[in-house]
Amino acid sequence: MLNFDFHNPTRILFGEGQIERLARLVPTGARVLVLYGGGSIRANGTYDAVMAALDGHTVFEFGGIEPNPSYETLVEAIALVKRENLDFLLAVGGGSVIDGTKFVAAGAKLDDDPWTILEQHAKNVRAALPFGAVLTLPATGSEMNSGSVITKKATQEKYAFMSRLVFPQFAILDPTRTYTLPARQVGNGIVDAFVHIMEQYMTASGNAKVQDRFAEGLLQTLVEEGPRALAEPDNYDVRANLMWTATLALNGLIGAGVPQDWATHMIGHELTALYGLVHAQTLAVVLPGMLRERRDAKRAKLLQYAARVWDLVEGDEDARIEAAIVRTEEFFRAVGVPTRLSNYGLGKDVVPAVVNALEAHGMTKLGETGDVTPEVSRRVLERCA
Repeated sequence: MLNFDFHNPTRILFGEGQIERLARLVPTGARVLVLYGGGSIRANGTYDAVMAALDGHTVFEFGGIEPNPSYETLVEAIALVKRENLDFLLAVGGGSVIDGTKFVAAGAKLDDDPWTILEQHAKNVRAALPFGAVLTLPATGSEMNSGSVITKKATQEKYAFMSRLVFPQFAILDPTRTYTLPARQVGNGIVDAFVHIMEQYMTASGNAKVQDRFAEGLLQTLVEEGPRALAEPDNYDVRANLMWTATLALNGLIGAGVPQDWATHMIGHELTALYGLVHAQTLAVVLPGMLRERRDAKRAKLLQYAARVWDLVEGDEDARIEAAIVRTEEFFRAVGVPTRLSNYGLGKDVVPAVVNALEAHGMTKLGETGDVTPEVSRRVLERCA
């Protein structure tokens, strides 16, 4: 097991009715900016519940944060924060809204162009506004971590940053707020959480038995509950298990003390930036190809995954590995997320552009051992067509 420094200060308030506690969580006298996405929170009653809980506070609003939050939109929110001297942020929505709020929290404390946060890998982030989150879409785990991914539409760039200054102070997780989500969003969230776990688990074996068992349990929970979440949208226990699994998938716990991969994510980011695929769609496309391309390097962990997650323990090793990858693809499709570029109207002709973008952004030594070169990325993408 590797040395690690694990710290997570986010307070979680889990369960039905927890939004009512906002009144005590948001500081008295705070000038609050509520940030959200396309307006679904109004349709499902979350907006009214939040505003009722904030009665007595000075509240401003900023809507329209995109599924891939854009720099261009978020700088408008930063300008509003500075203009109105706002001092507390509340993200209400899914991971994109929370990611965007983290960028606003850090950018509002900068005099420079906020895009420099991404360019300098958050080295210039020395302060951030405090903020909380009300989660409505379990997927990214952003409600309990310090990471954010932002897209600059003008240049088709998508970058991540991390800073301990942008951990949410608290996150409210009410499974009933997910009942009315479209099936497409639920499926995407399931895939997102699954691949987050795989990026931390499907690596070189590190004898980190606790982290492995945590990760395998989370993966099994997604396999069991994912299809049920689509078939039984108002089943509280199913939605609760799904919501908590997605949070634990990326709150730092299973990644502590283990090597981490993230090559699938880096390639996926370029697909999103160039061709507009939803993040989870890119992950469903790239992960199977990545596992097949790197099956020799990941052989021991793939066999462990096959046995412990998919109960594949008999027969030839290579056959078990391939069967586990096929099961993974079938699971993604079972929750409504296709696994080939062709399913999204793309073919092998897009591969050179993606590889060129990876090279332009310095993504030339990806993976837990740095062995995913542009040539490997090219082969992975060709497998995905």
